[in-house]
Amino acid sequence: MFSWSKNNAKKDPELFQNVSEGLKRLYRNKLFPLEDTYRFHDFHSPALEDADFDNKPMVLLVGQYSTGKTTFIRHLMEQDFPGMRIGPEPTTDSFIAVMYGEQEGVIPGNALVVDPKKPFRKLNAFGNAFLNRFMCAQLKNAVLDSISIIDTPGILSGEKQRISRGYDFAAVLEWFAERVDRIILLFDAHKLDISDEFSEVIKALKNHEDKMRVVLNKADQISTQQLMRVYGALMWSLGKIINTPEVVRVYIGSFWAQPLLIADNRKLFEAEEQDLFRDIQSLPRNAALRKLNDLIKRARLAKVHAYIITSLKKEMPSVFGKDSKKKELISNLGAIYEKIEKEHNISPGDFPNLKKMQELLNGQDFNKFPALKPKLLENVEDMLANDIAKLMTLVRQEEASMPSQIVKGGAFDGAMNGPFGHGYGEGAGEGIDELEWVVGRDKPSYDEIFYTLSPVNGKVSGAAAKKEMLKSKLPNTVLGKIWTLADVDKDGYLDDEEFALANHLIKVKLEGYELPSKLPSHLVPPSKRGQELQ
Repeated sequence: MFSWSKNNAKKDPELFQNVSEGLKRLYRNKLFPLEDTYRFHDFHSPALEDADFDNKPMVLLVGQYSTGKTTFIRHLMEQDFPGMRIGPEPTTDSFIAVMYGEQEGVIPGNALVVDPKKPFRKLNAFGNAFLNRFMCAQLKNAVLDSISIIDTPGILSGEKQRISRGYDFAAVLEWFAERVDRIILLFDAHKLDISDEFSEVIKALKNHEDKMRVVLNKADQISTQQLMRVYGALMWSLGKIINTPEVVRVYIGSFWAQPLLIADNRKLFEAEEQDLFRDIQSLPRNAALRKLNDLIKRARLAKVHAYIITSLKKEMPSVFGKDSKKKELISNLGAIYEKIEKEHNISPGDFPNLKKMQELLNGQDFNKFPALKPKLLENVEDMLANDIAKLMTLVRQEEASMPSQIVKGGAFDGAMNGPFGHGYGEGAGEGIDELEWVVGRDKPSYDEIFYTLSPVNGKVSGAAAKKEMLKSKLPNTVLGKIWTLADVDKDGYLDDEEFALANHLIKVKLEGYELPSKLPSHLVPPSKRGQELQ
């Protein structure tokens, strides 16, 4: 069991037994008092509860209707879940939290938000119009043992559709975005238009780009040439909405368990699916770090919010002209941001959205805002400067002490095991199941080259082999690794089998595959088997 103490001469040291407990206590003792005093929860995000720190990693799926969100979940779990509906029309009209449970069933939204063990209590603020379209589908599934998945209603186009929801759809998604570990945006290869509501949703997810991944689904339904055009159009559309210097990661494929309609890009789809699966599988291992990162982001915003509130309070007159001064301050909020930025050396990226903050301030009574309380800010500064660093050490210690945590079950198992695992029997893995040495197929042609190098006692020197290997035009670093793998007996020379092996590995690399870090047993020359272990 790991623990660490806070160096503070005025207080008894706090001992944190694990990261989750440490995050809870830091939030309760240092950050929450600042948030509560300056009404952070009225402006930005509801207060966090213990369940927010204890819950499993969550994956949020967002996309327009009929892009395959529900099918994607079904594909991951290889099992239907309660409340699931799939069709070409807008079928999922609810937010469905798909979670692990010993008993299969559905928990309606109003019951879900009063359960202290679930991280959804603060969704109560969105009212009955939302809660009537929110449910939890519980079932016993190996995938859900490690993660929870949030299915969302399909995003539609048109002002009428947006109003008819009866609740602030973008605000609900923003609430989830703050708490989930991964946000997956799904696009249909046939429907790339980004509607007004979808654009609004993506903008609401701003500041969470690090969690965002994009999936171009149903890519097997178009040809390679069309796919290139669709991919380019998608990147262009996203570039106009997601204003980041980095290109967002797009995974291309067909994420369901049906035959590919056009199988030309099968290898690409398999590689993309594996990359996405690895990303999702890593979530349990990185969950504590993600929660720590989100707490830091929240603390920085809370600190800036406190400075904004106290600055507005300071500028208000004590008796006359309060309403006119309030309007003036809201109008000049941008200038106040700049002043705070310079006075306290705060990054512009830490400030809340200007337009949204102005709208929220319109309904507030500035006279009720509290004055600056340096002690509260000092506690948060101390948390960011000292406590977080110590908790980071504890995160690493917990990771090292636990076995490798990855998502298992469902499609994740099928993608890893047996001959249908990605890359099985390809590249350096070619011939893994064969009785004959796979290099032997091309050995006659390699032997012809070998004997032109004037071998002595059946072996060629490194200098002689180098001249031939350089013809591949591979970098010296790669050729050096190939030499190390091929010189099985480590005598500094290559015999005919080792020379053939070196040429086989060159071919593997030239075909675009990675070299193994250690020579696989099926590639060891027949006359050397047993020697590589000595």
